Amino acid sequence: MLGFDRITFDPNVMAGRACIRDTRVPVSLLINLVANGMDREEIIESYPYIEDEDIRQALQYAAWLAEENVDAAA
Repeated sequence: MLGFDRITFDPNVMAGRACIRDTRVPVSLLINLVANGMDREEIIESYPYIEDEDIRQALQYAAWLAEENVDAAA
């Protein structure tokens, strides 16, 4: 995964789910917090070991996963 240097996968951490580097914070948690209206400052205040770049990469990773080619003829 080019460009996602803050997202790690370790089978021994959170069952191998995508997490923010050196933490047990799943990417999905950050995506859910943003989706439910929490802004970056609030997230960083609640999780002081998370940095703005972590949130940005989590959102980029979610966008990358969601990128899909849909066959309009189907």
